[in-house]
Amino acid sequence: MRWTQNWIDEMLDMNRFEPIPARHAGTAVDAENILDVRDLNVAFRTAAGVVHAVRDVSFSVRRGETLALVGETSSGKSVTCLGLLGLTPPAPYCTISGSARLAARDGKTYELVGSPERVMRRVRGGIASVIFQEPMTSLNPVHTVGAQICESLRIHLGMNGRAATNRAAELLNQVGISDPKRRLANYPHELSGGMRQRVMIAMAIACEPSLLIADEPTTALDVTIQAQILELLQKLQSQTRMAMIFITHNLGTVAEIADRVMVMYAGRIVEQADVVTLFTQPRHPYSRGLIHSVPRLHSSHARKTPLFAIPGNVPDPASHPPGCTFGPRCKHFEPGRCDAAVPNLDNAKQGHLVRCVRWPEIEGAA
Repeated sequence: MRWTQNWIDEMLDMNRFEPIPARHAGTAVDAENILDVRDLNVAFRTAAGVVHAVRDVSFSVRRGETLALVGETSSGKSVTCLGLLGLTPPAPYCTISGSARLAARDGKTYELVGSPERVMRRVRGGIASVIFQEPMTSLNPVHTVGAQICESLRIHLGMNGRAATNRAAELLNQVGISDPKRRLANYPHELSGGMRQRVMIAMAIACEPSLLIADEPTTALDVTIQAQILELLQKLQSQTRMAMIFITHNLGTVAEIADRVMVMYAGRIVEQADVVTLFTQPRHPYSRGLIHSVPRLHSSHARKTPLFAIPGNVPDPASHPPGCTFGPRCKHFEPGRCDAAVPNLDNAKQGHLVRCVRWPEIEGAA
């Protein structure tokens, strides 16, 4: 993350743009889509009524690509990915509709939405894996880390005994844990936070999945360990060519690791673009607000300028405002136009989608 803060500062100033780092300089990826999601909806039944947590979300992820999902808490980022893998409560407490097609390495394609549990058990861990936000609550405290890694190897790859143990040790070594054979006998509470997160990564990549979902994997870690985890994920991705969905609040992390960015607000996609375009030419007022909220530590007037904050709060998911859900917090809100209907996701340019009826005017004024 050495260049991240300087890079963001330069893009926010909009008056100078350094050469793009190699990862973002139009790196070629396969045209094949590993994941293709269309019109995904996730709704929860609660005592207060039905809550629509995710609405009409469509996106795709290509092989070797990293798609970052950003947005405030309750924007629907994690629920989107949990819904894809069937990790939400069962019906009727939660209903999922739409389509999500996932391609395995052997060429087979799986429809994730509506598939029976026996199919999803094969997908989870084997074809698509998740790195959860807090490893201490995700790892089983009464089993050794070796037993938990070997479980995935036995179920999905049919390994048993010494073969599974040796593979588990190789995985721990691959993620940078020293003396891996001894660490296999450790329980989660015997490891540091960074080591537990590395164990989670080892479990996630054990079966070489086509898709890796990283749900804020660096949130609880210090800055040094965060940089190591990000570097590790990039290295593993380059080796296996897996697709990755990276969920985070940290725009510095997005600049470091992402190829494309999907901004979510109140369960909907409000903007989607490649990472350079989103930072240099954000078109949705919410995206602009997120970027300008980043502390500009290296700016000459940083000490004189108050830290920008988006006014208001994310709306109650059970009671969204009419029209544009960001309208009550937007300084560009126009009554009778912005609240008339939910804006469409317009194609501002090739690969750049914006959900705002006034984006051409806002862009012209900026």
